[in-house]
Formats: sequence, C-alpha cells, structure tokens
Amino acid sequence: MIDTHCHLEKEDYENLEQVIKNMDGNIMIASGYDSKSNRNVIDLVNKYDNIYGTIGIHPTEYDSMNEEELKFIEENLSNKKIVGVGEIGLDYYWDADKKDIQKEYFIKQIEIARKYNKVIVIHSREACQDTYDVLKEYTSNNKIVLHCYSYTKEMAKEFKKLGVKFGIGGVLTFKNANKLKETVEILDMEDILLETDSPYLTPEPFRGKTNEPKNIELVAKKIAEIKKLKLEEVLLKTTENATLLFDLNK
Repeated sequence: MIDTHCHLEKEDYENLEQVIKNMDGNIMIASGYDSKSNRNVIDLVNKYDNIYGTIGIHPTEYDSMNEEELKFIEENLSNKKIVGVGEIGLDYYWDADKKDIQKEYFIKQIEIARKYNKVIVIHSREACQDTYDVLKEYTSNNKIVLHCYSYTKEMAKEFKKLGVKFGIGGVLTFKNANKLKETVEILDMEDILLETDSPYLTPEPFRGKTNEPKNIELVAKKIAEIKKLKLEEVLLKTTENATLLFDLNK
C-alpha cells in the first residue's frame, strides 16, 4: 500500500514511531506545508527507507511565504526522496480575502516543480475554478495530483484533461460523501491515488479518532466496493499509479 499524502508531525500523534512501524512493508509520502514541517519531512525521508516526501507552502501558511522558504524548497529537490512540491494551492474557505498572495505563491511553486520535473501536489478548497485556471495556464504535460479531491464529477473530467490524478482519502467512507462517491464511480482506476491526509479525515468506522497511514486500506476497500473490484486489484493498481507518478523505483 502507498499512502500518497500524510502528515507525520510528532505533535499530532501519541507515538509517531509506532504509527510509522504500523506501515512496515508499505510506503508513505509525507507532505510538508510550512517552514517547520518541510524540514521535518527532510529528516523523515533521510531516516526511514519507506518514507518519501513532498515539500511546499500551503495556501494559508502566510508566515512561510517568503523567498527564503522558496529557496529552501528548490535546494532540497535534489534529494531523490523528495518526490514532489506540495502541498500547495488555493484555499478560499479560510482566506477568501487573500486570493492574490495565494495565487502568487501557488504559481511560483508550480514553476519550481516544473523546473525540476517534480509532481505538483495541490490543496484546493472552495477555489475550483481558480485552481483549474491556474493549472491550465501554468502547466503543460506536468505530473499533478489534486489531493483530497472535493469537487464535482463534471469538474473531475475537466481536471483530467489537464493530466491531473486524484487523491482519494477517508472522506469517501463518510455517509454523506455522495459527490465524491459519484466522482470515484466515473474515474478510471489509472486516475486514482490512495491517501489518508493523516492525522485528519479519519475513515469510518474510526471517524473522530486520530487518523494514521495504515487506515489507507479502509479507503481502498471503499473504492473496491464502489468500483465493484477486488481489494487486491485496487491496492495493486493504486500502488502502480503512485510508483509511476512519483518515480519511486529510483
């Protein structure tokens, strides 16, 4: 199993070492989102064979939006275990009045990812059209993941035309997640990546508890149910998708 998007900050878990141990034999891609977490990701990928990472500035982390952090990101993309720039993007749920600076740093980080041919890992919340417009203008034949996809199946079709892959996590198991279930129904398995977004968005039946990467199997089970596939097929295909996209065999 490959959890393509999780956060492994010590303060989020009672025992981070055990959380990591629970994924022995499987792979995690730890996601940075600000100055502190980006440095933590570097430490993790250098310490654990089965942890890869992405580093970036989340759209609401304004304290990290500076040239120094952009330089840090660019300098560390030479680390073979840093496989993407993210999570980056737009979030108008929290800060609709700061669209300009969000777009500025979104585009700057896209350009860094393109320069080094790294996967672009995107956070997009209540910013569907602007996210689409930025990608259409500033990307071309790039490797892109929309992490924790939350928009309609119709927009999924449009994003797919831009070469986007879709990170599917624990929300899929929620009873009211009809929009996401409809999206998974119409996506090809080649378009789907498994993720937990740990420690957030814990899948049923553990909703309300701290999420962790091992729960990725519960997401895979729900996808198998929706797509009328065997669990083994879902795990095999999503592992293949992630390995190819993030170039994990190097």
